[in-house]
Amino acid sequence: MEALLQEFDTLLLYVFAGLSLAGAIAMLVLQHPMRVAMALVATMIWLGAIYGLVGVHFIAAFQILIYVSAVMVFIIYVIMLLDVRDMAYTRRYAGLLIPGAIAAVVFFGVLAATLWRTVEVPLTTTAAFGIGQFAVDFLQQYWLQFEVTSVLLVAAVVAAIAVVKAGGKDHG
Repeated sequence: MEALLQEFDTLLLYVFAGLSLAGAIAMLVLQHPMRVAMALVATMIWLGAIYGLVGVHFIAAFQILIYVSAVMVFIIYVIMLLDVRDMAYTRRYAGLLIPGAIAAVVFFGVLAATLWRTVEVPLTTTAAFGIGQFAVDFLQQYWLQFEVTSVLLVAAVVAAIAVVKAGGKDHG
């Protein structure tokens, strides 16, 4: 059973890594600012999950509490203040798509060459990680920050709706 759980943690690590990579690619491909922000939020959440699986609970909690909640609220405020009816957002791809694609191919080529030459070193861990241990650590140490963040996010959503409704009257 222990071996199965260890394999499950590895599988979850690969799934979260794939999802975070997909979110990062979506940030590059998507054109609408709000969709890019949502892809960034998803990427940050998956990175927090990776930190949790690796056993760095402190960084995982702050990845979610600070980056996803606080920083992204401010970014979404700025996006909401943009005029999204601008015709620049209707173009499918940015003008730097081809140089970006070339840079990505070069980057992944260098990464593949580096991984190809890397000698496999056995990993040693100091402590086993499980979902139960993460839940205990989270509920004992970070529950207050989590609750305060959720209340602040609800207040931010209400304020954002009020700003949008107040600004919508000027546009007819």
